[in-house]
Amino acid sequence: MSGVKIPALLIGLVLYSIAIASDDAPQQVRQDLMKDVRQAAKPVGNMLREKEAFNAETMMSSLMVFAKVADQYGAQFPEGSESGFETEAAPAIWEDREGFDMALMEFAEATKIAIESGPQTLEDARTTVSPIFKTCKGCHDNYRIED
Repeated sequence: MSGVKIPALLIGLVLYSIAIASDDAPQQVRQDLMKDVRQAAKPVGNMLREKEAFNAETMMSSLMVFAKVADQYGAQFPEGSESGFETEAAPAIWEDREGFDMALMEFAEATKIAIESGPQTLEDARTTVSPIFKTCKGCHDNYRIED
């Protein structure tokens, strides 16, 4: 009877390991990180377009999300992760890795500057956050496949 439990347990562990491994796939991690950026960018965009009142705490919270992503994102593009998981990553990432890394560095630097400035007004935010969104657009234009 114990012979039956061991194989069942092993099968369960293998299936669990596969499930965990797919959650850690770089394609999935980078998609999750971009979802975080999108969620954090929504209130920032709404504030900049004056659809929401400016809130310095929300602004800083969003900037901290951008910084977290900037710190982790580049490592999620190893060789062999060019496809799968419905990735929107363009081949240009691997063909022009130096350019891609530079774009990520520009995003990180713009985010760092914005955090250091600690925007307390809408005008402050417009000045410091606009460069972040420009880096986002540049990266999407060059390194993302649009649906």
